[in-house]
Amino acid sequence: MKRIHRTCRFVSVLAGLVTTLLALGAAAPAARATIPDPGGAPGVQPATQAIVTGGMPGWQITLIAAGAALVAAVLTVLADRARAARRHMAVPGA
Repeated sequence: MKRIHRTCRFVSVLAGLVTTLLALGAAAPAARATIPDPGGAPGVQPATQAIVTGGMPGWQITLIAAGAALVAAVLTVLADRARAARRHMAVPGA
């Protein structure tokens, strides 16, 4: 029984590491983005213009993150209670 528990724990840790690496790999291209050289004379700053084309306000991002954290917490508590109830069930005698 311990071998199965150890194997499940190993698979869980491995899945977490793979997920983390995939997330880092997806974020890497955006993190490595650079501004191209304008090719002008030394000391000459190129004219830049910031263009804003929408996006999501910060309060909405915060609200979504808080809602996701709340849902995750509720699901964790429900799973823990179900696991505890299953563990303490009486075994009928034969």
